This record gives sequence, C-alpha cells and structure tokens, in this order.
Amino acid sequence: MRLSLFLGTLAALIFMTACIVFAQVDKGAEHMNLEGGVQGTVPFPHHRHQILLNDCLVCHSYFNQEKRGIAKGIEEGRLTSKQVMNSLCIQCHRTEKKSGRNSGPLSCATCHIKG
Repeated sequence: MRLSLFLGTLAALIFMTACIVFAQVDKGAEHMNLEGGVQGTVPFPHHRHQILLNDCLVCHSYFNQEKRGIAKGIEEGRLTSKQVMNSLCIQCHRTEKKSGRNSGPLSCATCHIKG
C-alpha cells in the first residue's frame, strides 16, 4: 500500500515537472527591429503583441516563427513587400481603434525609422 502511494506520488511529481519544463517555450525576443525596406526599420514590441493577441497564428500564419521570418517570406516569394504591414498590422490597428481600444500606429511614417 505504501509503495503504491509512493510510486503514484513520484509519477505525479515527474509529470508536473515535465509539464513545467515543456511549458517554458521560447517565445522570441521581447522587442524586435523588423526590416522595413527603404522606409527604415520597424521597432516591434513582440511580447506586447503576444499578450494582447494570445494566439501566435494571428501573425505567424503569414510567416514563419524565425528570425527574419517576414524578410525570408518576401525573398522566397511567399509574401509581397508590404503584405504583412498593410494586410495584417494596419488592419488590426484600425479594427482596434474603431472598437475604441488603444491601437498601434496607423501610418507608415509612425512605424518606420529611417537611419
């Protein structure tokens, strides 16, 4: 009886430890500078978007979850140069603003930093 209780407790502890370890997935950088072409780089608060959207596929259904994912998508012909910003970012920001919530920038010059 004691042995089965001990083994059951041990199995539960191992399972909980494994869950905690696997739950700590790499979510990428807190802040990123996205390549913005001739208009300049785009500072991107990655973790803020993760918290607000709570679904990586909102963005990452467009491009891979990897460093330079957008740029690689453009280079490989899967994305056009302004597709993500115009179809995803600005549209989402407009929807948020229309709903009366705080939104991100709505114009190119607000995001892109030449330098």
